Amino acid sequence: MACGSSVENLKSLFPELNSLLGVVPCAFLAQNPSVSEAVLALQDGFAHYVENPAADGVIKEVLARISNPGAGKTAAVGRAERGVASMTGESNRIREVFALIRKICDTDSTVLVYGESGTGKELIAQALHYESGRASRPFIPVNCGAIPGELLESELFGHEKGAFTHAIRTRIGRFEMADGGTVFLDEISEMSPMLQVKLLRVLQERMFERVGGTRTIQSDFRVIAATNKNLEEQVERGAFRQDLFYRLNVIPIEAPPLRERGGDIPLLIERFINRFNRAKKKKITGLDHEVLEIMMKYPWPGNVRELENVVERMVILASGDHLTREDLPVKFLEGGRRFETAASKGFEIPPAGFSLSEEVAAFEKKIISKALEQTDWVKNRAARLLNVNRTTLIEKMKRYEMGARPDPDENEE
Repeated sequence: MACGSSVENLKSLFPELNSLLGVVPCAFLAQNPSVSEAVLALQDGFAHYVENPAADGVIKEVLARISNPGAGKTAAVGRAERGVASMTGESNRIREVFALIRKICDTDSTVLVYGESGTGKELIAQALHYESGRASRPFIPVNCGAIPGELLESELFGHEKGAFTHAIRTRIGRFEMADGGTVFLDEISEMSPMLQVKLLRVLQERMFERVGGTRTIQSDFRVIAATNKNLEEQVERGAFRQDLFYRLNVIPIEAPPLRERGGDIPLLIERFINRFNRAKKKKITGLDHEVLEIMMKYPWPGNVRELENVVERMVILASGDHLTREDLPVKFLEGGRRFETAASKGFEIPPAGFSLSEEVAAFEKKIISKALEQTDWVKNRAARLLNVNRTTLIEKMKRYEMGARPDPDENEE
């Protein structure tokens, strides 16, 4: 309900609205209101009060609360839809993540979620928020890599009218918007050095000023950051502030790659089939065992996101009600054969048995070593050869205590 009139005039419309539509929750959208006017609006029956002009995120949240008034009273629905219970997986790796989320959700400590692209870092951040006491307040995601540096400051801190060219009105930022809730800073490694300094102060004091403003604003929010890069390595190179890294890395959580939680692939496929059946109005009942075997052998460099995209494609293009070999993209058939050949060539299981984890680790170390040799130890090229990112390759080299020689040119390619 826009406010061109007084609170009293708008309140007089309540009986007519209620007689026509039943009890209708109304939001009070006011142009430059006084504090007393805002308080009066809430006292007189308005469900929400919003200052006009308002950021899109604020309007969306108010509309969401009006359409679902129970959301502010209980976090149970949020937990069911976006908490740990909404995540899929039974492997040891993902169960460890679930356990850690439940253990730390009600603390306000900063969390750093790290892992390859497509591993579900934002889902982990959402689960942390919706399992916590902040679940009824906003979860505000910000992709630091998708917003140009000169705009990111305004996005995070907000700006005052006239702060810069085209700043024709005051705008609140994501930190202010997230009061009582959680801010999720994705791709934190892409943040400029200048903004890293400002973020450090926010983490220390939970206080900031809008761009072009002098009034200090306080906001109570939790920060969860995510990265697909090795921030420790970034610190060593001077690309990321060491003090900020320590502030962010209070509680680190690794989002495991899909190839390390292979047992979850059938569960994820089933979930995605059900989702896309509903979204695309399809009736896929399952997939052939041969298809599942091929998908289990594929290394999934794009992780869960790649699996989701592949299942969506297969569901849309399937001619029958069952996914068959013909529905698979060609690259998965070729990739599955290459992986199967490499893993089984010249190998026999000894009668006394063996340690599967040790054999897999030895095999992985051998392949990494071969890739490094073929690329003259240029990690960027070796990582591309193995279909993993550079950070993952370096972490595995450390795990296997492989003597890392300096790259001939760290910036090569």
